[in-house]
Amino acid sequence: MLFSKVKCQELQEPEKQQQPGLVKSLVSGRQIAAAAVNPGESCEFASMQYFALCGLGGILSCGITHTMVVPLDLVKCRIQVDPAKYKSIFNGFKVTVAEDGMKGLAKGWAPTFLGYSAQGLCKFGFYEVFKVVYSGMLGEENSYVYRTSLYLAASATAEFIADIALSPLESAKVKIQTTPGFANTMREAMPKIYSQEGMTGFYKSLVPLWMRQIPYTMMKFACFERTVELLYKHVVPKPRADCTKGEQLVVTFAAGYIAGVFCAIVSHPADTVVSKLNQEKGLTALEAAKRLGFAGMWKGLVARIIMIGTLTAAQWFIYDAFKVATSMPRPPPPEMPESLKKKLQAEGKL
Repeated sequence: MLFSKVKCQELQEPEKQQQPGLVKSLVSGRQIAAAAVNPGESCEFASMQYFALCGLGGILSCGITHTMVVPLDLVKCRIQVDPAKYKSIFNGFKVTVAEDGMKGLAKGWAPTFLGYSAQGLCKFGFYEVFKVVYSGMLGEENSYVYRTSLYLAASATAEFIADIALSPLESAKVKIQTTPGFANTMREAMPKIYSQEGMTGFYKSLVPLWMRQIPYTMMKFACFERTVELLYKHVVPKPRADCTKGEQLVVTFAAGYIAGVFCAIVSHPADTVVSKLNQEKGLTALEAAKRLGFAGMWKGLVARIIMIGTLTAAQWFIYDAFKVATSMPRPPPPEMPESLKKKLQAEGKL
């Protein structure tokens, strides 16, 4: 079953609302009954504490990893907006160091850390929430049959919220990295953007950000979840329950990297448009796309694949390692519910 420790049940008697172990309703007309804390686990699955810890894990996984790859991100953004000057990854690093020194590679680290920490909080925290909510709406059998769609819907909803938190700091980061002389720090960039463009300056790239991040996150979560499932089924020589925590984290990292490569390809054109929008004041997303051209929107793809593949793998590794370190519940890959097995066997389909 998809969420082995969660059972959704209709409330038909008022006194059931007082039963111990019931979490506040997340789905209209239903209560989510979280199982009691298992030995060795720090919280109940689907409890408010569980979701809060997921959000904290998201802060760590996204904030740390995005800050680690700031130099590569800076070069990638510069290739996207000025390919004549920054011809390749290695040339981009060479030109940047020649002009700004080694410290120039760290430009934009502060808005990157704060922006992606906020995004990680919302992305991972709300993904876990919406996965439980949508599963409760679908029911146990449909949640298994349509689990890929469930992952896609939960991650898209979570990312929609996460990008609203990210957008102002992403605007500051790109301005610092791609507009020479504009600002060197977040403290300079934020008030300057506000004085020149008002609040619009922080959210003018929100729609392209959604266009970049929502497909990216849908791929990131759905591809990861299904890859983990396939790795345990076809590659790992023993069930997950028999694997050590270290072995499980290796599977997590491998699945994360595979998901990251697909993420980079799907989201790259919109990422280039976001960089161009934040570089030049007054451009619309359509104008930026026209100015870049089809080929121009794919500039910097190799750098982005390296960056996003590594980033996504590291994020999933940190997130899962945080769950292990804090003894959070970690349900195994989904299995077909017994009720569905019996139906398929009766129909001769299994």
